[in-house]
Amino acid sequence: MFEIEQKFRVADRRELQSRLAASGASAGETQRHADTYYQHPSRDFRQSQEALRIRQVDSVPSVTYKGPKLRLSDSTLKARQEIEWCLAPGDPEGRQMQRLLTALGFSVVEIVEKTRCSYGWSDDDPRNHFTVTLDDVDGLGCFAEIELLIDESDSNQDAAEEAGESIARLADQLGLLHRVQESYLELKLAAGGSRR
Repeated sequence: MFEIEQKFRVADRRELQSRLAASGASAGETQRHADTYYQHPSRDFRQSQEALRIRQVDSVPSVTYKGPKLRLSDSTLKARQEIEWCLAPGDPEGRQMQRLLTALGFSVVEIVEKTRCSYGWSDDDPRNHFTVTLDDVDGLGCFAEIELLIDESDSNQDAAEEAGESIARLADQLGLLHRVQESYLELKLAAGGSRR
């Protein structure tokens, strides 16, 4: 799948929750995430704009690879391939995957922890099934992300731009104004993260 998303700094969490409820968005469960990001041994993921992480969601691990970002007209939008799989039940704590990555020369860059509540929302276009997440990121504050997934067969520049326009319309409707280009990892490192 290709993920198209935009991140926003949230000034008033309750106001955003009220707007989501008023728009008919359906709230999911609140989850605790711990994302351990890795650096490739011979390729700088910061330069290639890739990401590899092991995510623990309420202690259930998964691995995610995010490919290089497509260049879009709105530089605050992110569009890229995302490959994700669950490690449980064979690796219920993610330790075997951690050992494998370490054995291959990958190193831990940072751990980003957050509390997330996801909302589902759809508009009149049957392709637009949005996920809106409300994230309280440890040490960084409150953010929202709006995400659309598009099929890889449709993952061209035009489809990504169109998805970005749909995201912008929903952001306006929800009163989200303060766009953030950086990832949580980049924000944490800029704020003086541990750089393990």
